[in-house]
Amino acid sequence: MDLVALPNRPIPEGVRAGTLTTPDKVAIRYARWEATGAPRRGTVVICQGRSEFIEKYFEVIDELRARGFGVLAFDWRGQGGSGRLLSEIRKGHVRRFSDYQTDLETVMTTVGLPDCRPPFYALGHSMGGSILIETAKAGRIWFDRMVLSAPMVALAQVGRPGPVRAFLTLLSALGLSSMTIPGGSLQPTSQKPFDGNPVSSDPDRYALAGSYADIDRRLGLGAPTVGWVRNALGVASRFAHPLYAQGIRQPMLLIAAARDPLVHTPAIEAFGRRLKAGHTVVIPGSRHEAMMERDELRAQFWAAFDAFVPGEQAFL
Repeated sequence: MDLVALPNRPIPEGVRAGTLTTPDKVAIRYARWEATGAPRRGTVVICQGRSEFIEKYFEVIDELRARGFGVLAFDWRGQGGSGRLLSEIRKGHVRRFSDYQTDLETVMTTVGLPDCRPPFYALGHSMGGSILIETAKAGRIWFDRMVLSAPMVALAQVGRPGPVRAFLTLLSALGLSSMTIPGGSLQPTSQKPFDGNPVSSDPDRYALAGSYADIDRRLGLGAPTVGWVRNALGVASRFAHPLYAQGIRQPMLLIAAARDPLVHTPAIEAFGRRLKAGHTVVIPGSRHEAMMERDELRAQFWAAFDAFVPGEQAFL
């Protein structure tokens, strides 16, 4: 087991961790826990955002377990303790976003469905939310419900996505897909100054997340690559189509952040209105990472989660 503990954030007890190998030979790090609270209510599968890792969710994992949920967490390819496609581990490159579907399917079919208690619920953040939306669109029926925190429906920092995507496609055609985006650096985004950061207004939780990169270099990604952003814009363009959401019947709660400078909150609200079985909640005052925010903002997140994911009393 290679999970990283901090003095003030130990590894939650009872973990079972390991590494899986996808069909295309990428190592995926995972960890799972049984519930500590009662009644036993199934399993929540955490699908993290770009640059995140299992350890960042230890507090969330403890809170889910206390609610009676088992938890299955894993790192996407290109980040955390999972395999890289490039020698520079802080780039977090991916060839195509559909490869993330391979990661999720490998985790669910190898560990989730055989070893974890049903029913299954998905908890996705940012990039993880967009991956789960595409999972639902493809008709996967693993999850009874999905809760998506600031799902990456549209990138707020890209004002003209069409021309930007065309430019990045040109760079990729020139063999520069694995290059860090122009103006980006390999400094871990989690270790940038707290003042003005886009993800959390809680200084302690922000500092805690950034401290992992000092212990394990894998747990701190820098700016994304040209290929990653090009793919992200491609996914966003599909979501923007007015008919995309019509075929999705997966019950889905979108929790957006009112002060999110990374993901476009109005686009999340518009997407939620097009869903047949979806609902959107906006947390006033929250930045991008509601689960890593101040206690009063996190309480709003958990209130929405608890109202939407009641669990199953039958699985005692």
